[in-house]
Amino acid sequence: MTTRLRQLAGALLLPLLVPLQLGSLLLHHRAGRLRAARAEGDRGAISIELALAVIALMVIAGGVLFAIKSLATNVTSQVPKTAPTG
Repeated sequence: MTTRLRQLAGALLLPLLVPLQLGSLLLHHRAGRLRAARAEGDRGAISIELALAVIALMVIAGGVLFAIKSLATNVTSQVPKTAPTG
């Protein structure tokens, strides 16, 4: 049974993790270009690559915040408004 649960969790989480993997690849690509520009001593390229890396990080952070906010909204709507009387 746990094998099926792991497969189900993997199938459900894989589409959610694809944007994170793409963002990670983008960040590694920008970091590699930054290292190459630093090795060449090109200050203009260094500042451009740093700016693009910061933009990529901001996009990733925005995606994480959006996911957390949508999850919180979904959970909040499921919480009952009145306490059960018992």
